[in-house]
Amino acid sequence: MMDKNYIPFHPTPSKPTFKAPAGAVDAHCHVFGPADKFPYHPKRKYTPCDASKEQLFALRDHLGFSRNVIVQASCHSTDNSALIDALESAGDLARGVAFVDDTITHEDIKKMHAAGVRGVRFNFVKRLVDSTPKEVFFSIADKIRPFGWHIVVYFEAAELEELIPFLKALNTTIVVDHMGTPNVKNGVDHPDFKRFVDFMADNDNVWCKVSCPERLTKHAPDYSDVYPFARTLVEQFPNRVLWGTDWPHPNMKVEAPNDGHLVDVIPHIAPTSELQQALLVDNPMRLYWA
Repeated sequence: MMDKNYIPFHPTPSKPTFKAPAGAVDAHCHVFGPADKFPYHPKRKYTPCDASKEQLFALRDHLGFSRNVIVQASCHSTDNSALIDALESAGDLARGVAFVDDTITHEDIKKMHAAGVRGVRFNFVKRLVDSTPKEVFFSIADKIRPFGWHIVVYFEAAELEELIPFLKALNTTIVVDHMGTPNVKNGVDHPDFKRFVDFMADNDNVWCKVSCPERLTKHAPDYSDVYPFARTLVEQFPNRVLWGTDWPHPNMKVEAPNDGHLVDVIPHIAPTSELQQALLVDNPMRLYWA
C-alpha cells in the first residue's frame, strides 16, 4: 500500500502542443511494480503508487515520443526485476539504467546488457538512500567499464563541490540528473550553478539531463523560472544534454505535474529545431543505442 501522503501521477495528461521530432526519446522515467508482481524493497525510503510498463508505454505514445530510457528507482533498490521486465517487453524501444551494489558479477552485467541496460545510477541524495562508501562505487565502475556502460549520478547542488574529485576519478562517461538540482531562486549567476557549468565545461565526459522543472520551480505549474538554467546548458553543451519526463514523478510534495505541460517546456529550453533534434533524438541515441 502506497504511503498515505504519496501523490500519484497525473491520470489524464494533456496532449502536448509541442510536436517532438521523429524518434524522440524520453531519457528519464521509471516503472514501479506492480507490487504484487515486483514487490518494493523492504528497506525502501518510500512506497509509491504502482506505475506499470503498460502505463509508461501508453504515455510515451500519447506524448508523441518513440523510445524510453527507464531508470531504476530507489524504492526497488538493487532488485532490477521490474526494470528488466519492462526492457524485455519494449525490445529496441527502451534502454535501462540499473541500480546495483558491488556484489554484481560479470555474468549479471552480461545478462542486464542483453536486456538493454546501458548504465548504473549512483544516488547521493541522503533522504532517498543510505550512505555508501566511495570504494563501493569504484568497484562497480571497474566492473561495468568493459561493457561501455556509463554512470548516472543524482545529487543536490550543495554537494557538488565535495563530489567533483570523486566524479573525476570514476574515469568514465557521467550523466548528471536534473541539472545538478540547482536552487533556481538563486539565479543562473549563483556560484553553485556556475560551479556545475564549469564542471561540464572542464570535463567533456560529463552530460546532464535538463529535466524536472516540476521539482525545481518555485511557482508550479509555471516553470518559467527554470528555463534559464536548462537553456544555458542546452546552448552551451548541445551534444551532451538529455531530456526526460521523470514519470511517474516520485515524491512530489504539492501536486503531480501534467506530463503534456512538461513536454511543452521543451521549446522554451531548446528554442531551435537543431537543438531539439540533438536533445531529444541524436544525443540519447548516441549514448544508449549506438
